[in-house]
Amino acid sequence: MQIEIDAEPFVYRMPTEHTALMLIDMQRDFLEPDGFGASLGNDVSLLRPAVDACARLLALFRAQGMPIFHTREAHRPDLGDCPPAKRLRGNPSLRIGDEGPMGRILIAGEEGTEIVSECYPQPGETVIDKPGKGAFYKTDLAAHLERLGITHLVVGGVTTEVCVQTTLREANDRGYECLLVEEATDSYFPEFKQATLAMIRAQGAIVGWTASFMAVEDGMKSSTRI
Repeated sequence: MQIEIDAEPFVYRMPTEHTALMLIDMQRDFLEPDGFGASLGNDVSLLRPAVDACARLLALFRAQGMPIFHTREAHRPDLGDCPPAKRLRGNPSLRIGDEGPMGRILIAGEEGTEIVSECYPQPGETVIDKPGKGAFYKTDLAAHLERLGITHLVVGGVTTEVCVQTTLREANDRGYECLLVEEATDSYFPEFKQATLAMIRAQGAIVGWTASFMAVEDGMKSSTRI
């Protein structure tokens, strides 16, 4: 079955049997006041709308029984997969690997690295731990998608201009047709979100499409009535 979604810059068509939902880095460290994002001086409340929208997206895709992927930015405890240039850049109050209120910052297995309760993975949903900003870099994501025959990705997550955009560009280079759901992504800098949305859909969807949650919901619900 093919679903048509009213998107920008033109209609996004996705075959249900080849489409998956991917939520990027909906982690406590980025979304809660005691996490890494806040330690960088960011107002994490600006990301709250994306949590609610991602939870609604999850409900929509779970109801359809479609594949769901979650990513977490997470490093090994020995930091062997974290380049010094990444860890030492800037002057944050906490660095990757440091002990924070929710355990060591961005370290696999720590409380802060876990996905927020509203978007927590259910059994059968795939969780990809990634050491970089893009979900394909040094992960087995591509193998999972190939095994399932996925060609289309509906995407949400944080932050829009960093891990979300990087993943979309990686996916685009690999031939995936990607739709970013506008309410399901946010940035600590709202102007960065708007600029990223414009870049993604520019020049005839050079990176991908964008659409409102309502457009996605309407398209998927219409398909169930056919």
